[in-house]
Amino acid sequence: MAASPRRPLALKAATPPPPRAPASAQAAARLSVGRSRGPSARTMLRGRWLLPGASLALGAGLGAALTARRRAEGREAEGLLGRLPVLPAVAAAAGPPALPGSGRTELTKYGLPGLAQLRSRESYVLCYDPRSRSALWVIEQLNRETLSGTSDRAACDFQEDDSVHEYHRATNADYRGSGFDRGHLAAAANHKWSQKAMRDTFYLSNIAPQDPHLNQNAWNNLEKYSRSLAKNNKNVYVCTGPLYLPRMEADGKMYVKYQVIGKNNVAVPTHFFKVLILEKESGEIELRSYVMPNSPVDEKIPLERFLVPIESIERASGLLFVPNILKRTGNLKAITAGNKR
Repeated sequence: MAASPRRPLALKAATPPPPRAPASAQAAARLSVGRSRGPSARTMLRGRWLLPGASLALGAGLGAALTARRRAEGREAEGLLGRLPVLPAVAAAAGPPALPGSGRTELTKYGLPGLAQLRSRESYVLCYDPRSRSALWVIEQLNRETLSGTSDRAACDFQEDDSVHEYHRATNADYRGSGFDRGHLAAAANHKWSQKAMRDTFYLSNIAPQDPHLNQNAWNNLEKYSRSLAKNNKNVYVCTGPLYLPRMEADGKMYVKYQVIGKNNVAVPTHFFKVLILEKESGEIELRSYVMPNSPVDEKIPLERFLVPIESIERASGLLFVPNILKRTGNLKAITAGNKR
């Protein structure tokens, strides 16, 4: 029997999303993975990073989500995320938004044109990027409970996210005939504990254009591996998102180029990342971070070949993982190909 539905989380945040590069043909970027060892493995992505960061502290957003839920339910937060800091909330629509520090409030008299768009669902929290028509990141919590249940994927349909302004949302028509799969960021199979939780993963805000071969093979293997880790650890926090990496063109200059699909110009990522934060029964925190190109990948290639230092993802995405984790624990072990057990 599926677990009882959980109360959705309410989130507000005040960090703007990053600028997006102009649309163009999809391009892959060179990524050096799975070969560095020890301290020398801190930087594995080549070239100058041209993609501006989202500058959103991942742990802060997640802490806000869980703190809101625990307060509403009158229970103390549990696990790693419940101890993370809370983001400042955006002021109510009736008044001008509150500015951090000594910002001039008169500048917000007619509102601000955009703020970071956090969405809290039954099964995940995401930060939405209205320019790419997809998420900057999605985070979910996996454990033995979330993986058990009788929820049925056949009862779920891909649907527009009507919480996103119609100017900025993807539609099913955008994917039709594009040659790309509607690739889940938070995987449906991760949330069998509740039919609603599984259904929430089918919002197009949790979807990105993904190469069909990648989606159905190597990426699917990585999702299965994430679930297998959840069965042997207290919790596994999974953060997934797109990357738009630069590559050198014939003129010797670096460019960020990617394809867009459909009437709404949904951005096609050049790569995807997945960061796994393993919370062990012993209290040790283990970090595993992966990057795969958004192109056909031989499923026979071992997953450890796609392990990269977390700094590579932090630099490429503009997100921060390690500083937030280290605020909670000094017992952190990062797994790369060189030190994989």
